[in-house]
Amino acid sequence: MNSNTHDIPFHARHDDELLTLDDVAEILRTPVNTVRWWRQEGTGPEFFKIGRRLYTTVGDLRTFIRTQRLASQPVLGKPKAV
Repeated sequence: MNSNTHDIPFHARHDDELLTLDDVAEILRTPVNTVRWWRQEGTGPEFFKIGRRLYTTVGDLRTFIRTQRLASQPVLGKPKAV
C-alpha cells in the first residue's frame, strides 16, 4: 500500500480505491501466495488487470469478505436437545 493510504483504516476507505495482491494479503493477514491461489481457483476476490498489474477494489474486497462471513454461518440453527 502507498504510505499515504496505509494509515487509513480499511473501513474508512472509498469503495473504488485500487488494491494490489500484496495489499489484499496484508488486509486479510494471509500470505500473498494464498491470494494468488484463490485467484487461480476463482474463489478469491475479483481481480482485473490494468496493463500488466493485477488490482481489485476496496468494494470488491468488502463483498468477498461479506460473502465468506455469510457462508461460514449455519443456515439452520442448532438442533434442540430433547
